[in-house]
Amino acid sequence: MAENTATQSATELQDRMLDALSTVIDPELGCDVVNLGLIYGLSMVDSVVTVTMTLTTMGCPVSDVLEQMIDDALTALPEVTAVNINLVWEPAWGIDKMSRYARITLGVH
Repeated sequence: MAENTATQSATELQDRMLDALSTVIDPELGCDVVNLGLIYGLSMVDSVVTVTMTLTTMGCPVSDVLEQMIDDALTALPEVTAVNINLVWEPAWGIDKMSRYARITLGVH
């Protein structure tokens, strides 16, 4: 039973982290990083969250701004004391990673 409760707590925290990240709007595209499909994974050890993510393009001019916005959004959660960004380029981002909402918002068919 305790294992099931721990799993539920982890899932609930993961959902809250994704909700927090959905407030991070890419200033160039006007859509959040979750719906854009930029977030590849979240993990937490000792209250430190590691965000595995990518950007729409290498050398993205707003990467520093996005990283700060992600840090601010996640450290607002009481369980999170720090955030590490693990920026990856594989798998490469493409419009296929976007949610239906992002496609509609950006007019991608």
